[in-house]
Amino acid sequence: MIHYISGGQRSGKTDYAIQQALLLSERPVYLATSRIWDEDHNARITLHKKNRDARWENIEEEKEISKLLLANKTVVLDCVTLWLTNFFVDNNYDADLALAAAKKEFDAFIQQDFNLIIISNEIGMGVHASTEGGRKFADLQGWMNQYIAQQADKATLIVSGLPLTLK
Repeated sequence: MIHYISGGQRSGKTDYAIQQALLLSERPVYLATSRIWDEDHNARITLHKKNRDARWENIEEEKEISKLLLANKTVVLDCVTLWLTNFFVDNNYDADLALAAAKKEFDAFIQQDFNLIIISNEIGMGVHASTEGGRKFADLQGWMNQYIAQQADKATLIVSGLPLTLK
């Protein structure tokens, strides 16, 4: 089962995903994909870690999520935006190369038999990016979100902490 959850920054996506995972498993996996970019980002990561109790298995993997053996588990992947950032940066800000690499990795990852709850951001719903790199990344994010949503069994948009069922 793939449950895709998207929404804006601070919309309540992670809290909702955690609730959904705990309904499916007493021992879910939290798969964090972020690199630590600066002190503010490190503080956010630390806060996320503190919000998860001992029921959670925590795994950190920046890009190669398909190498993880997670069969028969419930996994929260947090998040597509940070995971895509790693592909974008590592491919010299080439959105086409980043998208191809991310799709290939995602396709390999979802071959496992598991419950997967995927968190992503709808960054294209905000202010139009003022830089070329920002616009390229917003396009990349939108394309990958569409790709994941098409393969998901369930899709939920979170707005102001409220889940809206899309699929």
